[in-house]
Amino acid sequence: MEVLLKNNVDNLGDKDEIVTVKNGYGRNFLIPQKMAVIVTDSVRKMHEETMRQRSHKLAKLKEEAQVVATKLAETTIKVGAKVGENGKIFGSVTNVQIADAITKAGFEVERRKIKLLGSAIKSAGTYEAEVKLHKEITVSVSFEVVGE
Repeated sequence: MEVLLKNNVDNLGDKDEIVTVKNGYGRNFLIPQKMAVIVTDSVRKMHEETMRQRSHKLAKLKEEAQVVATKLAETTIKVGAKVGENGKIFGSVTNVQIADAITKAGFEVERRKIKLLGSAIKSAGTYEAEVKLHKEITVSVSFEVVGE
């Protein structure tokens, strides 16, 4: 079954994308939650027309995201955390703390778009995370966990 997504759906697609899903997932979850509509000929034609009109705006957004990605890749972010005697952190560093540190560095990033690479961060050191700035642009950001 083909559906047109009305919202961003994790692990499926972004808003205004036409994706193929299983019938049960589409009819029992996506459509009742108003996250998608079934693709018909008229829906497909309307979607093509709207995407044609938005193409310039989307290209500009992609260029801006690319500029931010290059600047963000060159920047090392410092995340402060309470550290014990052996360099162990009380708790762990989360994507919320990384998002706050990136915002303090002058970049606007949603915390949901940050994915930590590897296991939980429980000690001071240098780590990496992936930040999705655009549906086609993902940048790897290095950050350093320092004790407060």
